[in-house]
Amino acid sequence: MPLTLWKREKHQEGMVDVSHSVSESEQEEEVRFNSRPLPLSKQESVQEDKFEDAYEIIPVAATMDLVLSLEECTTGLYLFLNNRFSEAINLIQPWSKHSSYHALMYSMLMVVKAILTFDPPDIQTGMTTTKEALKACNDFRKKPRLMSLSHLVSKQGIVAITEEELHAEVCYAECLILRSAMTFIQDGNMLGLLKSGISIGTSYQIYKDCQQVVTLTSSSQSKVHRHLVGGIKFGIGAFNLMLSLVPPRTLRLLNMVGYSGDRVAGLALLHESSSMAHLNNTLSVFTLLFYYSYIYVAFGVGNFSSSATENLLLIYLRKFPKCVVFKFFNARFSMLRGNFEKAQLKLQDCIVTQSEWQQVHHLCFWELMWCHILRQDWRQAYHYAHLLAQHSRWSQAIYTYSKAILLALFPADFVKSVREDMNSLFINVNSLRIKILGSSVPVEQFVAEKGQRYGTTSGWFTAQPLLEFIYAWSGFRIMSRRTELISRWLSIIDKGKVLLQENPSEEYGTDDLSLLNLLKGLCLKHLGKYLKAEHYFNRVIQKEKLLKHDHYLVPYAYYELGILQYQKGDRASAAKSLDATKNYKDYSMEARLQFRAHVALGQIAKEK
Repeated sequence: MPLTLWKREKHQEGMVDVSHSVSESEQEEEVRFNSRPLPLSKQESVQEDKFEDAYEIIPVAATMDLVLSLEECTTGLYLFLNNRFSEAINLIQPWSKHSSYHALMYSMLMVVKAILTFDPPDIQTGMTTTKEALKACNDFRKKPRLMSLSHLVSKQGIVAITEEELHAEVCYAECLILRSAMTFIQDGNMLGLLKSGISIGTSYQIYKDCQQVVTLTSSSQSKVHRHLVGGIKFGIGAFNLMLSLVPPRTLRLLNMVGYSGDRVAGLALLHESSSMAHLNNTLSVFTLLFYYSYIYVAFGVGNFSSSATENLLLIYLRKFPKCVVFKFFNARFSMLRGNFEKAQLKLQDCIVTQSEWQQVHHLCFWELMWCHILRQDWRQAYHYAHLLAQHSRWSQAIYTYSKAILLALFPADFVKSVREDMNSLFINVNSLRIKILGSSVPVEQFVAEKGQRYGTTSGWFTAQPLLEFIYAWSGFRIMSRRTELISRWLSIIDKGKVLLQENPSEEYGTDDLSLLNLLKGLCLKHLGKYLKAEHYFNRVIQKEKLLKHDHYLVPYAYYELGILQYQKGDRASAAKSLDATKNYKDYSMEARLQFRAHVALGQIAKEK
């Protein structure tokens, strides 16, 4: 039996109600934005008004050209942003094989659906539509291609390429990214990875080539030129941001040797793109929102808030108050501000907003589970973990593990009432893993190994699996603005250390205590007690040769020590500690730490 910690006891139409859905500080921001115009064109505002007064069933166009295709795809986008997903698909699909922008928009919708559902038929449909989209876009590209477009235009002038050919080029580049995503998901082998890398590299080269063409032809601008410029800014910006996060070793694996990215330049281009009136502006916003609410939380250094991006979200929420995607990110930002109670209300609102794409509900269930975990509300956390295990296909291994680690905290009568066996759940995790590129997803492999350990051994501290799980998902970083919560978790860690020291395990004792020392150091760091935190990180490092199983603890301790030193202003020591992570291989969640260390070292290098 595990060691116990404590005695256990038995569609509103129209605008949203801002006072209910945002905090007081957010209301002040909302008022401020009400007093000035949105940074989008008058033409787009008129188009939105037309959309609001549009038919209940929007007729499909009988003819199509570049201007009409952009207008119809914009209408399809607005349908999507008003949660009318099937209508958006039905409007765009008829012209998806005969128009570059329709092909791009339709394949994008199908890829989003495939990623959300993870159902094999949807994945196959996503793959098929991306191939068809590439063919449709290619039909409109410049032929023959004996040299780059920029070289051609520099020699022959603007007459060397038509406007439609240039737009098709940008659509083709974006479709390559979509096909890479589907190839990565579907192929499940190293060949699929190499194919994805080649497609991504080709896409980036096309975007850069188009950027040079636009520079050469800047004096020749039509009324659809903004869509071209905005799309290029999105592509170049997204690539710069993505490549800045990837270590050179991983780029070599992707067959992208010689590529590099500038994070600051990428973010600037995405912000420029998101404030322009063009078809890809919403995708630029989504990219920024996802980066700041997830990627930077996991891999970034320092404060993960971005007032510019949060302000941008408020602007788009005013434009599309019913959009479930914007509502979801609004809830996520509340979480990152430490306002978990407000986030829970917003996530519940997100769930009732639409019912067509149930998979969006699963995203909300996941975040609700975390809100309740971090607030130590085990029953509600278990409720959402159970819902995910019942309804979502994304990762049954993680959902089952989540249920098991939460059940470890409950008394026997509750476990009996839900008719679950904790040990069986732990052991079953291994059989539920999915394969990508022929191997397990790292975090699933991690929880499978832990499931085997906790399901077949005794003497471990009941909160230990949950504490480790919180760390793996950056939970302590998300809680960092709520020092009272950090203190409550620190108290649990201290009680766990006492229990483990009183009941030492010959096989796992050093590993388990080292885990708690790492987490104690992390909590102390978030409480501003840097000297004590450093002491506990060093204690983990000193136990390196005594660890039998959890060898990931030492490189992660070096990483946390490096971040602490960076926050203290000791750049040299920070770089040394972060470099030390490179000396370790073949440990759990290795790739994640490589990404984190790469980003942190890049940040330090820029500040020298």
